[in-house]
Amino acid sequence: MKKILVVCGNGLGSSFMIEMNVKKVLNELGIEAEVSHTDLTTGQTEKADLYLGARDLVEVLDDGTRNVAKLTNILDLDELKRVLRERL
Repeated sequence: MKKILVVCGNGLGSSFMIEMNVKKVLNELGIEAEVSHTDLTTGQTEKADLYLGARDLVEVLDDGTRNVAKLTNILDLDELKRVLRERL
């Protein structure tokens, strides 16, 4: 099963909100995945198939080896759906 890690600065508010939206979109798309959220520092050490978060924050995770999706608008469900289709 694929693992999606949603990352934000503190691992609390915005990452939890995005996690809930990811689960909703995955359900609509019929895709099964393990989804969790964390802070940026922890996100750098955790393994995942997809790292997801606000463009300005997850830029740090993009080291050329990770599958990092940088969201322009973390509230845009259409953007999230497009990103999940492309990246999974």
